[in-house]
Amino acid sequence: MRLGKLWFAALLAASTASGVHAQDPKTVKIGVLNDQSGPYADMGGPGSIVAAQLAVEDAGLKAAGWTVEVVAADHQNKADIASSIARRWYDVEGVDMVTDVTNSAAALAVSQITRDKNKVMLASGPATSDLTGKACSPNSIHWTNDTWALAHSTGKAVVETGGKTWYFLTADYAFGQALENDTAAVVKESGGKILGTVRVPLGTSDFSSFLLQAQASGAQIVGLANSGGDTTNSIKQAAEFGIVAGGQNLAGLLIYITDIHSIGLNTAQGLILTSPFYWDLNDGTRAFSKRFAARMRGTQPTMVQAGVYSATLHYLKAVKASSDPHDGRGVVETMKSLPADDPLFGAGRIREDGRKLHNMYLFEVKKPSESKAPWDYYKLRATVPAEQAFRPLAQSSCPLVAAGRATAEQK
Repeated sequence: MRLGKLWFAALLAASTASGVHAQDPKTVKIGVLNDQSGPYADMGGPGSIVAAQLAVEDAGLKAAGWTVEVVAADHQNKADIASSIARRWYDVEGVDMVTDVTNSAAALAVSQITRDKNKVMLASGPATSDLTGKACSPNSIHWTNDTWALAHSTGKAVVETGGKTWYFLTADYAFGQALENDTAAVVKESGGKILGTVRVPLGTSDFSSFLLQAQASGAQIVGLANSGGDTTNSIKQAAEFGIVAGGQNLAGLLIYITDIHSIGLNTAQGLILTSPFYWDLNDGTRAFSKRFAARMRGTQPTMVQAGVYSATLHYLKAVKASSDPHDGRGVVETMKSLPADDPLFGAGRIREDGRKLHNMYLFEVKKPSESKAPWDYYKLRATVPAEQAFRPLAQSSCPLVAAGRATAEQK
């Protein structure tokens, strides 16, 4: 459910302190940059602000005499707006770290600015694997998921259970294209075939023409390489067009629990999805989610919001351990050197390419008869170990990895 503008304004006001100089050695400022009002607001939005606030509370820095601010802004899913906000935050408002950054095109743009300004970007919402590939940065960490992990977990599982022919509905920007490309590659590697694809503008409300093309293809699987409101709209309208009733199946390549809540179990039951986080996975996830839901009118956290919490908490640990909390590259190096363990994602670490490693989980959406309580939507089908869940470092195109190899060879 989406929070109203007044609620967001009150939340943002509560998160922001005033009159603190950014270069104070015991002061840090965190910016939550994401979609606060569009198709991705439910899976990130105001909930990511709450997640960052909870991380600040749990880090213990305030008790040690630190001042930690959280500010937020809506980039409206536009890379130019995201870039403008990031520059102002870094140059004028003294922001040290930007997190969430939902929307891959926005994240790629902000990552370059963050590098130029020697700040920190902790990406939770964007999924493009380029953030730890050709566009990797010593100032950025990609936290929650990426298109490689999603494709190899969900795509491979679907092909292995009989979904051999695919047609893609793809969000027409960096994220959607990366998700389609990564999934298509694993489908082909697994013995499947791609029958076609159609590119769909972000925020499309009418999917009828695109669904008719998918239906006419005769593909066994209609792969939804989109996210947020685009995913829920496409699934709902696919049901209206009788896509599944006609013998085709949908594969949601990036599904959030808020999507399932919006769609309802009657329509979503049986969907296979991949996520590193589920609110009801264990005692640690349940404890965090209870606190989160209390501030979000009962809404359970998505994996993006959990990622914001996890990344921000680890960042603040590194800030405390760093000699200069305002040296972005130095803080990121400290983050990479520390074990990245927390109650939400379990044991993990951060690789030299900036990829945060943790387990991924293959879930199936429950039937209505299997759900015993509100938000009881998933059942676990398989666990993908951290070292297998993400792209092998040997396949990385990240310049940092190549530089590290060259240095090692010289030694």
